[in-house]
Amino acid sequence: MKRTRVFVLLAALALLGPLCTGSTSWAQYAQPKGQPGAQTGFQGGTGAVERCSLSGVNPAQHPDVFGNPAVAKSYGFVQSKDGSWHVSPDCRRR
Repeated sequence: MKRTRVFVLLAALALLGPLCTGSTSWAQYAQPKGQPGAQTGFQGGTGAVERCSLSGVNPAQHPDVFGNPAVAKSYGFVQSKDGSWHVSPDCRRR
C-alpha cells in the first residue's frame, strides 16, 4: 500500500512538473500597456524603464530611451560629461 502511494505521488509530480515550469517561462513576457498588472514606462526586451529611477536599468539595453536625449529627459534622466546617466535632481514621479 505504501509503495502505491509513493508511486502515485511521483506520477502526479511528473505530470504537474512541466506545467509549473511552463507558467514561469511565460512570466518573462510583459503584458501590453494599459492592461491590468502592466508595468509603467518603456517596455524593452529586458524590462521597463520607469521615470526617475535607474534602478536595475542598463542604458545600453534601452537605446530607444537613452539614444535620444529628449526622450531620456522626459523620463527624468540627464547624461554627465563623462557619459554616465543620472536621475535629474528635480525629477518627480507622476
